[in-house]
Amino acid sequence: MTGSTPAKTLILFNHDWDQLAHQRLAGQWPHISAGFDLFTFPSNAHLVWFDMERFVDRWAHKAARLGLGAVHSNHEQFGALAAALLAERMGWPGTPVNAVLACQHKLYAREVLQRVAPEATPWFARLDAHYGGPVPDGLSYPLFVKPVKAAFSVLARTVDSQAELHRHTRFGAWELWVIRHLVEPFERISRQRLPGAGTAHSLMVEEPICAAQYCLDGYVLGGQLTPLGCVDVAMYPGTEAFMRFDYPSRLPPAVQARAADVARRFLAAVGFTHGLFNMEFFYDAATDRLAVIEFNPRLAAQFSDLYQRVDGINLHAIGLALAHGQDPAQVPRTAPTAGVATSFVYRSFDPQATVPMPDAACQQAFAQAWPDALLLTFPKSRGSIARDFKWLGSYRHGIVHLGGRDEADLRQRCEAASAQLGWVAPYADLQPHLPGAGAAAAGTPLAAHAAVAAGASMAVEPRAPASSPSNVGQSAYPSATP
Repeated sequence: MTGSTPAKTLILFNHDWDQLAHQRLAGQWPHISAGFDLFTFPSNAHLVWFDMERFVDRWAHKAARLGLGAVHSNHEQFGALAAALLAERMGWPGTPVNAVLACQHKLYAREVLQRVAPEATPWFARLDAHYGGPVPDGLSYPLFVKPVKAAFSVLARTVDSQAELHRHTRFGAWELWVIRHLVEPFERISRQRLPGAGTAHSLMVEEPICAAQYCLDGYVLGGQLTPLGCVDVAMYPGTEAFMRFDYPSRLPPAVQARAADVARRFLAAVGFTHGLFNMEFFYDAATDRLAVIEFNPRLAAQFSDLYQRVDGINLHAIGLALAHGQDPAQVPRTAPTAGVATSFVYRSFDPQATVPMPDAACQQAFAQAWPDALLLTFPKSRGSIARDFKWLGSYRHGIVHLGGRDEADLRQRCEAASAQLGWVAPYADLQPHLPGAGAAAAGTPLAAHAAVAAGASMAVEPRAPASSPSNVGQSAYPSATP
């Protein structure tokens, strides 16, 4: 980035992790935010009349008057596609529209992957049934079922029989309304721009894979892919609920290189020539099998802080540089503050338990004791917690980011910080028996990391504030990244 102040960036659907990060980057990268919050009432009432093409048109007409020169979004549901459409309309740098569509249409993406990287493609098929329609005969179980366009993370789960799949695909009138309104903005653009992909108002099935999960992060500039790193995913024992995201990865460099090669082939095939991406995948060391879960045409915002702690890389700044057509290699780095870093995810698996939530005094004491930590709390009403258990099998009540010299030091720090909060540290050997762990395993999505990590619940229903970030110390974000 040059010494001059760039034109303003329009950041779409700028919430949670992104909002924190972009606020801290505002001095170098001035911006304007637009778009509603899907998980906060009454903001999410905008879903009733949201039209992506009108939304893009409105901001295209405002751009010159507001001094905008770029657009950016890490929002999976609407933001990434809206940003691509607006960048195309204005002639700004951006990810090509069809590449975003190809990544987000999970069935089409799997078809492309089958052509270019068959060795990394799990078996898959469209579920030949309308929403709420009869489940077809002749399927072999168990199966993993998920939406063709991820909109409702609760629709992604493993089913063991036709009866279970039937129960899973019964939706009430409210649920059907929400699902259709979440998918339809994408569907309208996809029908115009990617007609061969078929409808996104559908579910797909695929083979369940029992293996360790990882996330590859990187960017493409001028058609050239640059890997940034790999994050390890740890689950709560006996479930598919995320427990930790660890960086840097323990995955051997040769396997990470294989993952990058798969990403390179796929992204080239869909015309992804510019922008950040995140590839979720399995790797089974016993069989040496690497299998792709999905490609996300945007930054995995929750990981940005981990990279900054360990590598001094600000992924949000990289995203803004790309939005302005600048080479991310020129984005200044900060001095690393940790050898390892983790996003610790705290969950309750007992619907009757009362989870201790830190009050303002407790959070202040925590900040003083752990000045490098990032604490986010997710207080919810009893009704919202009940919905989380119904659809996800657990209640995610907090996240803490910490760094350490090494894994042993980080674990020691996490256990002490967790004890101060009254929470159980997210390590497998510390977890008690998990009530209903089987239900959590069945009900928690395997292939929708962003949705679960972002705390998706019953979409547009009112709920308590999604997060209460605090304790952003200099080690957490020396210059900007949450």
